[in-house]
Amino acid sequence: MSDKDSSTAKSYLDSAIAQGQSALGSLTGSTGDKAEASARKDQAAAEKESSHSVGKLGPLNVTPSGGMSTDDPNRSEGSWNQTLGSAKESVGGLVGSESMKKEGAQQNAEGKGQEAQGQLSDFGSGVSDRVKGAVGGMAAGVTGDREKQEEMRMKHDDAKTKQRSAEADIQKQADA
Repeated sequence: MSDKDSSTAKSYLDSAIAQGQSALGSLTGSTGDKAEASARKDQAAAEKESSHSVGKLGPLNVTPSGGMSTDDPNRSEGSWNQTLGSAKESVGGLVGSESMKKEGAQQNAEGKGQEAQGQLSDFGSGVSDRVKGAVGGMAAGVTGDREKQEEMRMKHDDAKTKQRSAEADIQKQADA
C-alpha cells in the first residue's frame, strides 16, 4: 500500500494521537492543542470511512485506493433467487395458491443461503489475498523487486475491495 492510501490502521493511530493531544491541551489549557486534536480526530474518522467505502455497480466493486473486484456469482444468483421467491410468495398470496406461496418461500430461503455463501467466500478470499499481497509486497521490497512489489500492492488492494464489499453487504443485511 502506498502512503497516500487510507487505511484503518492509520486512522486508529491518528485517532489515538488526537486523544493524547486533546488530553495535553486540556491539561495545559492550550486551545491550539485542542483545536489541532479536533482536526486530527476528524481526519482519522474520514480516513477510516474512506478505507471502508466501496462503490458498487452490479457485481463490480471499486474502492478509493483503486482496488477492483467482482462478486462471487453466488451473491448475485442468491439475490435473484430471493427476488423471484418473494414474487412467487406475493403472487401465490394474491391468487390463493398455497403451493406457490410455499415454493416462493423456499426459493427465497435458498437464495438467502446462496447469497450468504457467496459473501463468506468473498470475505474469506479477500482476507487471505490481502495477507498474501501484504507479505508478498514486503518480500519484494526487501529484495528490491519494484515490479513485484507493485503487483502485490494491487493484489492487496483488490482483495481489500472484495473483503470490504462483502462486509458492507453483510452489515446491510444485519441492519435490515
